[in-house]
Amino acid sequence: MFDIIAIPLGTVLKFIYDNIAFQNYGIAIILFTVGIKSLMLPLTIKQTQSTSKMGELQPQMQAIQKKYKDDKEKQSVGLTKLYQENKVSPAGGCLPLLIQLPVMFSLYYAISQPLKYMAGKSAEEIGQLYEMIPQGAEKLANMKDISIITYFSGHAEQLKSISHLLKPEDLLNMNFLGINLGAIPSWNPIDYINSGAGIHTFLLLLIPVLSALTSYIYAKYSMKNASESAPKTDENQMPQMQAFMQKNMALLSPVMSGVIAFTVPSGLGLYWIVGNVYQIAQQMFINRFVLKKRTGRIKKEPAIPSTEHTGDIS
Repeated sequence: MFDIIAIPLGTVLKFIYDNIAFQNYGIAIILFTVGIKSLMLPLTIKQTQSTSKMGELQPQMQAIQKKYKDDKEKQSVGLTKLYQENKVSPAGGCLPLLIQLPVMFSLYYAISQPLKYMAGKSAEEIGQLYEMIPQGAEKLANMKDISIITYFSGHAEQLKSISHLLKPEDLLNMNFLGINLGAIPSWNPIDYINSGAGIHTFLLLLIPVLSALTSYIYAKYSMKNASESAPKTDENQMPQMQAFMQKNMALLSPVMSGVIAFTVPSGLGLYWIVGNVYQIAQQMFINRFVLKKRTGRIKKEPAIPSTEHTGDIS
């Protein structure tokens, strides 16, 4: 479904890996993630501006809804005129997000299936290679590409015998700052207190920890930003249900991020960490250089459209 976007993204990721990232998968993921998110920055800014405008118009919208609470037609006409006066659309914050979602899902597939999207292997070839991994070795049915790369990177002799299916250059360098991005962090505390546990085991633990931490910081920052940008009047306080949901999301998001990072190869965890850090910096940039410029642009008075001469609302 997402192949039409994921295939070209995988080609770009492969180019970055071969020519810019010193053939290191971790560096390639970082550069790739930052690059893609930077390209989508204009859409994110547009979405944020639209959401901010709608928040600033809440007092006027509520005044219109209150005045025409018994006449939905007049209420609709009044709101439409308010939107037109301020050049805003209720759906304006959704459209950029809808455009970004397929790209983000495709980005996930391109990173999690490097043999398919970077090396151009078919599903049949990947299936054959996966079946060659012996029982007892780490095999993830939903992460076949990573399992294949992790196993055959440590079995050079066996790799020679299947050169018609897999070549050494197809195996990505998964070692990033001492972390094997093809390995999955362990849930079991015994693995960390075991006398055989090395530094690599503890470095792997950093991935889910940083994934949860950066997700928490971004959620808290976003919640604070939403609270500060909401109009503060006696008649328009943030609804309790909305505040409750925001607080829950600030806790649920990092928990889910950390838990999932314990179930997938660390390369995906690195992708989430980089994405979270980028979004924090992105939101700071938008707050400082985009939203502040909007101060005072929205009309202060509750601009309930006058329709005495139009006959639209009487």
